[in-house]
Amino acid sequence: MSELEVLQALGRSATDVVLGRSLVTTQEWSVDDLDTIRAVARALAELDRAGVRTPLCPAELAWAVFFDKSTRTKSAWAGAAARLGMHPVIVDGSSTQVSHGETAVETGAMLGMNAHAMGIRHDLILGEGNTFIRDIKTGIDDYLDATGDNRHVPIVNLQCDVDHPTQTMADLIWLEENLGDLTDRRITVSWAYSPSYAKPLSVPQGLVTLLTRFGAHVTLAHPPGYQLTDSTMAAAEQNAAGGGSFRVVDDMDEAFAAADIVYPKGWGAYDLMVERVDANAAGDTAELAAIEQRALERNAEHTDWICDERRMGLTSGGDALYMHCLPADIGDEVSPGVMDRHKLHVAQEANWKVYVVMALLAAAKVPDLAGVLAGLDEEAQR
Repeated sequence: MSELEVLQALGRSATDVVLGRSLVTTQEWSVDDLDTIRAVARALAELDRAGVRTPLCPAELAWAVFFDKSTRTKSAWAGAAARLGMHPVIVDGSSTQVSHGETAVETGAMLGMNAHAMGIRHDLILGEGNTFIRDIKTGIDDYLDATGDNRHVPIVNLQCDVDHPTQTMADLIWLEENLGDLTDRRITVSWAYSPSYAKPLSVPQGLVTLLTRFGAHVTLAHPPGYQLTDSTMAAAEQNAAGGGSFRVVDDMDEAFAAADIVYPKGWGAYDLMVERVDANAAGDTAELAAIEQRALERNAEHTDWICDERRMGLTSGGDALYMHCLPADIGDEVSPGVMDRHKLHVAQEANWKVYVVMALLAAAKVPDLAGVLAGLDEEAQR
């Protein structure tokens, strides 16, 4: 059965239930709705790779605002919007009026006047990014309601302080493509040494809250002091109660032992990420720089936390699937040899993000999406 046929078998009700929906965290969506989005993403990938064009939202504007650096996600947003016939516009957050005191609600209202979709990355400060995204949504929704405008303007979280849902959904699809059902698969999400900067907590948080919903045995590994937020840990434990398991260890070797999948990457020490909050609120750039330096010094105490050939040899069959959201610090997070062996894999993993974004936008905006895609496929076959 083709991926398009799989989507059609779900029925119109499955896709229409996510019509108009925004994705802020995966935890807020049901497993059924996450299944639907993945089915849409696979169908769109199948059509795209067959050369079938899908201009479902012609002449619409797809805004994306980035308050942090990005390569893959910017490319995914632009590629997804263009494939749907939309006009992608990507701006640096510092170029908005937010830096001059405009609130997120006000910004949402202004962008909502013209936007047909909105992506936001705001990930560096705990307690800020997710709230900012929700306030943007409030501003857009309030504007649409006040003016009687019936447009659907979905919001897509392109990484915040809590979650990175387009990344983790792409990761999930890549895992299923390689391993099928994740039930009883052993997945390790591990901290790894990074000399570059105090990376956000959102990727490991998004992974442990998403993958524990699909029956996997998830292990989170990190040195003391690199814990995730309490709400993340509670959600992962609750999710795992439905099947699979969730545990936390402070030994990278223990975490890698017999793992089917390993996902080693760096993130900032929790207490220092908390210190950033007050410094950022005060606009104290000198203190922010000092905190960053302390974070790098803290990381340097754990340079032995690297995914290398020895550790990969501890995994299931000595050949676990290596994953990373990229860019990886080669030589620090992962050895050159391991990365060279898996460089095609992580590129293919990253490529699923464009189809996840496409799926979120198309499913939010197009009624009877499965039927519409089937029509485009039939037309292309004539």
